[in-house]
Amino acid sequence: MTDTTKTPGDRELVLTRILNAPRENVYRCWTDPKILPLWFAPKPWTTPKVEVDVRPGGSSLFVMAGPDGTEFPNRGIYLDVVPNERIVFTDAFVSAWEPSEKPFMTGILTFEDAGPVKTKYTARVLHWSVEDREAHEKMGFHEGWDQCADQLEEIAAKL
Repeated sequence: MTDTTKTPGDRELVLTRILNAPRENVYRCWTDPKILPLWFAPKPWTTPKVEVDVRPGGSSLFVMAGPDGTEFPNRGIYLDVVPNERIVFTDAFVSAWEPSEKPFMTGILTFEDAGPVKTKYTARVLHWSVEDREAHEKMGFHEGWDQCADQLEEIAAKL
């Protein structure tokens, strides 16, 4: 099979993994507010609050908490949702079409069959500037999103 993974541009970061779980379960982990806190933040971080309205134009709130308890709220909206295939979200808007104070990224998640009970999971994160992409890398994008993918896989495999 030919790898058709797009080479990241200067404003994007990409994580692609084959997860040992069906794509319906992986998708559910991204859309069920009861499941999201179980895997969404790289440990020892937590996600004490999740509110999602998973539909185009629907809003989201993810509150991540550091080991010291400091909370970091992340608001956004969903731009595109195709069940079990794709979720596109952004922090450029915080609700309906109200602009955020500082847009940082748009995320494109895709879920593809990769064999029996396996999912090709791709997370593309597009940033508003090269500086934002560099800041996200320095925050630990690769390590954090990779660890979260491990946690996601563990939960999705058990559903």
